[in-house]
Amino acid sequence: MCLGVPGRVLEVNGQIAQVDFFGVRRETRLDIIDEPVQPGDYVLNHVGFAIRRIPPHEIEETLALYELLLHEAEHDIMAADVRGEIDATRASAGGPDA
Repeated sequence: MCLGVPGRVLEVNGQIAQVDFFGVRRETRLDIIDEPVQPGDYVLNHVGFAIRRIPPHEIEETLALYELLLHEAEHDIMAADVRGEIDATRASAGGPDA
């Protein structure tokens, strides 16, 4: 299963944005997104590409859903591996919880 991940746009430089994904900063391509974005907007990312700007009225619900998924997955072995990778990425990037 593939999953898009929501993130908050921090900077935009041409077709590349710096996006915060739950404390992990990553470059994200803007070549195929459905509308222009600016810092402060939220996007849905899939394999390094922003595929959709999340409308402001959907942000809280979307983030709450992902937090619930992470919480529910804490006892799932595969999800625990993913969480470990996220934590390792945060630590190597010097992000929160490092």
